[in-house]
Amino acid sequence: MVRWCMAMVNRHSVVRPCARGKRGFGIVEVLIAAAVLGFLYMAVMNLQGGNRDALLRIRGRDGATEVAQNIIDSLGSLGIASLSDANLGVGGDGKLNPIAIPNIERTWKGQPGVIEHDMKVVYNAEVSVSRDNEYMVQNSTMLQNVSHVYAKRLDVKVSWQFKNSIQSIVVSGVIR
Repeated sequence: MVRWCMAMVNRHSVVRPCARGKRGFGIVEVLIAAAVLGFLYMAVMNLQGGNRDALLRIRGRDGATEVAQNIIDSLGSLGIASLSDANLGVGGDGKLNPIAIPNIERTWKGQPGVIEHDMKVVYNAEVSVSRDNEYMVQNSTMLQNVSHVYAKRLDVKVSWQFKNSIQSIVVSGVIR
């Protein structure tokens, strides 16, 4: 149903539909809409920052896994004889001395963010090798005693700096 109102136009009475209310937005509505959009924008920016940190953390962990696997493969190619107790040395506590490998660098070209840049991570690795008697088989006959070391266990701990903390992983392998 349309309401009709009387309006004066140039001293003549004209009948036309009445306006139901004001048209357009008021300043209060505009300010509330801007505040809501501002909160949404800040939430999206916070989400993007968290995603960037997660991406960098994952890249760092993937690089550490690669470093650890490269160390295990390299020691495996040297052979089990090079990892004997005599070659590794025994510390004062009777345990084998761990092998420290500092400052292994990995660099990725990437774009976590708007600007493309290189990501460089410095890793420090520590390799612990099991003792010979942990993987030893002894065979005895009437004529001789034979002992054979058939494997060595390697535990490679790789650590790196991420933000204000030290991250680390441990990868284990067996050399036969």
